[in-house]
Order: sequence, then structure tokens, then C-alpha cells
Amino acid sequence: MNSLAALPQPRRRARPRRRPPGAAHQPVWLFDLDNTLHHASHAIFPAINQAMTQYIMDSLQIERSAADHLRTHYTQRYGATLIGLARHHPVDPHDFLRQVHTFADLRSMLRSERGLARLLAALPGRKIVLTNAPEAYARDVLAELGIARLFERVIAIEHMQGRGRWRAKPDLAMLRHALREARVPMADAVLVEDTRGHLKRYRRLGLRTVWIVGHLPFHSRAAGVAARLPGTGRPHYVDRRIHSLKSLRA
Repeated sequence: MNSLAALPQPRRRARPRRRPPGAAHQPVWLFDLDNTLHHASHAIFPAINQAMTQYIMDSLQIERSAADHLRTHYTQRYGATLIGLARHHPVDPHDFLRQVHTFADLRSMLRSERGLARLLAALPGRKIVLTNAPEAYARDVLAELGIARLFERVIAIEHMQGRGRWRAKPDLAMLRHALREARVPMADAVLVEDTRGHLKRYRRLGLRTVWIVGHLPFHSRAAGVAARLPGTGRPHYVDRRIHSLKSLRA
């Protein structure tokens, strides 16, 4: 059974590129990296957040509370802390990326679904990683997970620059350019992502959207009791809401 049979076709707002006559339809999977292909909230995200805050404190000579505010504010406004730092402060973007994404023992920090390589290999079509993380970190994670060979390319934040400016998901122009470079028709693209804001924005381009929630952190209620995963139901801009990558073959 075609793994995309359950995905409804959204109304297109952007005119998709046409396939050559007689070409077979194959999906092109655009996988986010952190909290999509592995459980980044377990150890990696806390370490990255701490390293980002410390870097901002040291570079801008500000207190921790102010550095934490900038880190979260820039992520919410631009999609990545780096974008705000590069636009508003004299920070070396490459040094920032290197410092906050370097780990002494990456392997011990990784958690992923059992049989991940087998699950991904069973999906028909091309596979691309689309991440706001730096390329070196992304490739290290894919190698440690044993799935690097399954992806034809990694589109990392260094590749998202345009007109002399750093960009990141969910920038629309960036994605259009990246998919043109990868020769991916919009009509064939399926974005698998944990961040709902990215899915909502990119649905405008006609991509099919899959929201994966299995790696999202639990929230706590006032009494300290773990609540359900953030977000309930399926937003209108999400074609499928899944807990595990296994469901992509459902």
C-alpha cells in the first residue's frame, strides 16, 4: 500500500513544478532532525540550550536571565537563535554553531526509535534532512544513528543563506530555493516535523505535512503530575499526526 494514501491533498497556493511526461510519482520526504529522527529533548536540547545561553552571556556580557530571554525570543521570532544573533549582534555565526553543537560523547546522548534504519529504508521515495542545525552536527547525528546512507542530502542552516543573510525554517523563500536546488517538485514533498509552526507556514506552499509528537517533552500541571503531550487533535494544516515513524507506513 502506498504510504501516502492516508494523506489528503491540500489546495495548492503555489503552482507546483511539473513532472516530466510519463515520470512515476514518488514522494520526497523532508525530515526534520531533532525530535523527529531522534529524541533530542532527552539530553541534547538541554545541553544546546545551556551552551547557547552561556555563549550569549560571554559574547554580549549580559546576565543569564537576559541571555535566556534573547535565546528564546530569537527562536520564536526567526526560527533559530542564530538568526537573531547574526542580525542584531556582532557574533560570529560559524563559531556560535560550532561551540553550541559540539559534544564530547554524542552517542551516549542519543535516543531513537528501535529499528529506525529499517523503518526509513522501507519508505518509498527520496529522503532529505531539512534542519536548522549546522551540517557537521547533523551528519554526526545521522552517522551515530546508522542512517546517514539513507539520505541523499542534508540541507542545514549553512545552506539556507540568501542575499547575504542567514535564514532558517520556516522561511518561505529559503524552502523554495532549497527545493529547486534539490530538484524537488512541491507536489511531491512531504514534510515530517515536530514543530507545528513550521508545518503551518509551509502548508501554504502545497507541501503535505506530518506532525510527529512522540519525542516532544511532557509538560507538568500545578501538582507536578505529567500532562499529555503538548497539542491535542490534529490542526487543519496537518495532514497526519503521528506518534512514531512507524506510522508513516500505515
